[in-house]
Amino acid sequence: MNTIVNILESIKTTYNNPALQTTAIMSVLLMVLLLSVYLFIVYRFISHRAFYNKSFNICLAVIPFFISTIVLCLQSNIVITLGTIGALAIIRFRTAIKDPVDMLYILWAIHIGITCGCQLYKVAILTSLAVTVVMLVLENVSLGRKPLVLILHCDDQQEKPVFEAIKQEAKKYTIKSRNCTVKGMDFVVELFVKNIDELTDRLRNLKVEKFSIIEYDCDDVI
Repeated sequence: MNTIVNILESIKTTYNNPALQTTAIMSVLLMVLLLSVYLFIVYRFISHRAFYNKSFNICLAVIPFFISTIVLCLQSNIVITLGTIGALAIIRFRTAIKDPVDMLYILWAIHIGITCGCQLYKVAILTSLAVTVVMLVLENVSLGRKPLVLILHCDDQQEKPVFEAIKQEAKKYTIKSRNCTVKGMDFVVELFVKNIDELTDRLRNLKVEKFSIIEYDCDDVI
């Protein structure tokens, strides 16, 4: 019985805080504003994506304001804490996340809100800087070569010399598709080459009727 009473007294002491000071609220909101602007800029310029979503970026910048003020309220009253937990438990977000990296940014925004709401500004700033550095490194450092796609059309007599030239210039190649026509063969070849210009010159010297070399992004490269 004494244990239960002690626990209740501890909880009562923890939440029996005076009203939040205006200066504390303003300092939290100011720090959240700075870090939210920083997150907005990072998502806009570091996140390389074909279709930039401004609405999603605005949501990322606004989320920390709500999270931080919720955390401030949770520190003041146990009734508010229990009510907030119950309210958040019934909320369901059904918006589909198309890019896994977007989940990282959502977690980042929540982290800013929680740490600033707890007034752990140093943790919020250092974590944001560390995450930015890691993302920059992983986005721009590549440990492998991106594959090329060679699309070419040649006649039956050119097929052997063409692939001999590809074998000399490419470390590795894979024929992805071959299409037989009356005028010859159409090939789609995935390959890894050091020098595209040398391969282009070899194919020109063989007088290949038509060919295209395409570089595409591949997630298999670390």
